[in-house]
Amino acid sequence: MLVLLAAALVATVVGVVWLWPGGDGRATVAEAAGQVGMTTQRFAAEVESVREGPCSYSTADNPQNCRTVVFVPSDGPDVHTAVELPEFNLDQTGFVPDPAPGDRIIVGYEPSTGFYFYADVDRRATLWVLAGVFAVFVLVLGRFRGLRSLVSMVLTGLVLVGFVAPSILDGHEPLLVAVVAAAVIAFAGFYLTHGPAPETTIALAGTLGSLGLTLGISALFFGAARFTGVATEEGAILSFVSGGIDLSSLLLAGAMIGALGALDDVTITQAATVAELRRADPALPARRLIAAGLRVGRAHIASTINTLLLAYVGAAMPLLLLFAVSDQSWGMVANSELIAVEIARTLCGSMGLVASVPLTTALAAVLGGEGRPALAGDSPEARARDSSRRVLLRRARAEGGRRPASWDDFAPREDLDF
Repeated sequence: MLVLLAAALVATVVGVVWLWPGGDGRATVAEAAGQVGMTTQRFAAEVESVREGPCSYSTADNPQNCRTVVFVPSDGPDVHTAVELPEFNLDQTGFVPDPAPGDRIIVGYEPSTGFYFYADVDRRATLWVLAGVFAVFVLVLGRFRGLRSLVSMVLTGLVLVGFVAPSILDGHEPLLVAVVAAAVIAFAGFYLTHGPAPETTIALAGTLGSLGLTLGISALFFGAARFTGVATEEGAILSFVSGGIDLSSLLLAGAMIGALGALDDVTITQAATVAELRRADPALPARRLIAAGLRVGRAHIASTINTLLLAYVGAAMPLLLLFAVSDQSWGMVANSELIAVEIARTLCGSMGLVASVPLTTALAAVLGGEGRPALAGDSPEARARDSSRRVLLRRARAEGGRRPASWDDFAPREDLDF
């Protein structure tokens, strides 16, 4: 297993060097988008005043009310100068911005025409506060392990933003880039978060093996379904400004990245479960370790599959509502590429998750070693107490037989020192 992991690591390093982005593709796509007016500048601004009244084009025969917003940009050509946005018609259906004086907003600016428009609410401060609360929450509960998980999460973001996106824009095969990025995230993330323990290595092996299976299944069914990748607005825009990207391969690449997160959870849990079972009873044979680990894994995998489905559906709630009111059968709705892609992602990813449970459990049971490894601070007396505890626990299990559990089973006992 270690030889195979070492070979995978070498292949990952070679892949990163080979696929490392030069930035030319990103610049070309940005230039093409700018030429057709698809990119604009964005500036933060503060709302100075908001007033409502008759529109400038309102007439006695056709009265209409409008909202006018005056803002002061914090950057750009009109920095610290009051600027008035175009009128928002209040009588028309659709979204109408409703800022208040003092609110922070984001405005778009078109340099060629000097035209400003409302882009969004400036919610960056809220996101920074949320990120800080999240970091404190993780550090308080996770302590040093939580800190390592935060570092791993930052590294994952850097890989996706700094390697995956620029490399694909440079014209490299999206699926190949995603596989290399997934391997980088797995190797770095596992050891950063969980440390260089045997359980981590076993979980990593189970993850990479399951990810390979997921890749094979997804490639087969994505190809059979003939997904184009242009069903979404983003895909259509990307195909327009950069014709060199294989959008169907990009869909498959996204499925691989999405499956990796769930595999991380399942495999590390299975490896840790088997390790704890072995430490509790070092004499337990591999066959019983696998059986016990699979019982835990089945419960875990059932909830994880449902989590994947809910995550995909929750991200597409507006689309789900639109299809619900359409005059189409559920079969026709599922046939739509927007929905079919999510179904394929969920089912293919779930098959990889299901396969990861027996694979990781078997690796942990067969390759995990016997017993808890001796710690540097263990003394002969501590090891003797640990052995006595195991003997007493086996005796208690033998005496208890298969009687129903009771609250007395969880009370302290004088013959056990824990």
